[in-house]
Amino acid sequence: MPAAARARYAKRRKRRLDRVDNDLTDSQWADLVAAWGGCAYCQATSTALQRDCITPVSRGGRYTFENVVPACPSCNASKHNSEVTGWLRRKKLDERTFLLRHATILLAAR
Repeated sequence: MPAAARARYAKRRKRRLDRVDNDLTDSQWADLVAAWGGCAYCQATSTALQRDCITPVSRGGRYTFENVVPACPSCNASKHNSEVTGWLRRKKLDERTFLLRHATILLAAR
């Protein structure tokens, strides 16, 4: 992608993020990483994990405890701004296991 296009995309993304309430704290992120124990999608543990929004920012998602999961760079890039369940099906990953685990982690945090 040319530098000018990257800059335009980054500017649009920043404007979108500035318009919504993103309230995920560093301690909440640490709790999520510990609870998942690796990538929420493929369970990889060997790479640095990134914050991935289940509902992408481009589709109205926010960086909140309920909407963020740890993802390896490969899964995060592959998912891009796809809806999570459709993406899991396309990648032949276990959608049911992901959804149950996500619900369990959210309930345990309350």
